[in-house]
Amino acid sequence: KIYRGTVKKIVDFGAFVEILPGTEGLLHISQIAKERIAKVTDVLQEGDEVMVKVLEVDKSGKIRLSRKEALGAEVK
Repeated sequence: KIYRGTVKKIVDFGAFVEILPGTEGLLHISQIAKERIAKVTDVLQEGDEVMVKVLEVDKSGKIRLSRKEALGAEVK
């Protein structure tokens, strides 16, 4: 499923994106763009709205997100 999320926090390895009120997932740096990026802040800033696809929710409830999988996709 594709969500419009808001970047809440930038970290070295990616960004935490709120996809629903109170629900955040990790957008790993490798899932931000189709091409390799050196730093998360080259593409994203806190407060940015981004389209993301949920890749996986693990047993502990952690949500893995992808921006590159959502590029060009419609919001559901």
